Amino acid sequence: QVQLVESGGGLVQPGGSLRLSCKASRMITDVFNPNLWAWYRQAPGKGRELVASIIPDRATNYADSVKGRFTIFRDNARKTVYLQMSNVKPEDTAVYYCNALNSAEQPKYNWGQGTQVTVSS
Repeated sequence: QVQLVESGGGLVQPGGSLRLSCKASRMITDVFNPNLWAWYRQAPGKGRELVASIIPDRATNYADSVKGRFTIFRDNARKTVYLQMSNVKPEDTAVYYCNALNSAEQPKYNWGQGTQVTVSS
């Protein structure tokens, strides 16, 4: 069974940077590579929102709230998806999750445990 393992979260000051990683363990590269991968986040008391996505040819898409500040990229050989967060804001505070998306752009696999990002001075 596919296991999604997110890491890299922590406490960061406003304006700072952080890089999140998501490794798809127990997944062969032939399954990982064709997937569209995405990062989501869930702030306290709010629903889970799509933050960024990347398709196999590495074209990307971002929520307006993070455009120009976050960068999603992938390393197919390592079966890992990254989210580079820059110029973070307090409103970026959330638990961050990754997942692949199916043809209906819905999450494909069971959620991992996520990684907490807290932006505070």
